[in-house]
Amino acid sequence: MAIRPFTPQDGPEFTARARQSKDLHRPWLFPPDSEEGYAGYAAALVEDPARAGFLVCEKDTGAIAGFININNIVRGGFRSGALGYGAFAHAAGRGLMREGLDLVIDHAFGPLGLHRLEINAQPGNTASIGLARGAGFRLEGFSPDMIYIDGAWRDHERWALTAEMRPAD
Repeated sequence: MAIRPFTPQDGPEFTARARQSKDLHRPWLFPPDSEEGYAGYAAALVEDPARAGFLVCEKDTGAIAGFININNIVRGGFRSGALGYGAFAHAAGRGLMREGLDLVIDHAFGPLGLHRLEINAQPGNTASIGLARGAGFRLEGFSPDMIYIDGAWRDHERWALTAEMRPAD
């Protein structure tokens, strides 16, 4: 697997995969599935210093398997960010997102200089929680009505990982 930043040229493939993956993503996730939606989404990930977006791509074909974004990046004494992610249906269950997440974590704790990453997952989203747990994140708490998704405030489990929790290579 490889990770790379979003580009405008990825719009057609990304949106096609998002449309093909609606059954997998709902009700947890709503990635852009139109060219216009993708353009704004990708631009924000590239231009906003408080965000960093990565496409998770299959190394041999370059096909987009999913995406992982670091949102709400805070510098200074906090040096933290919140992860959001989604696999596309053709890649789900193949371990590709786990490999991609490891690469994003290495980038966040390395070149980005972050100390802490957080994942907020709805309690029923077993795939997201499994990815967090498998990558070494620890459950830190439960927040009722935390994030507004699909017309309602949704409860979330809070998972976190610090640089010190990562095994040394």
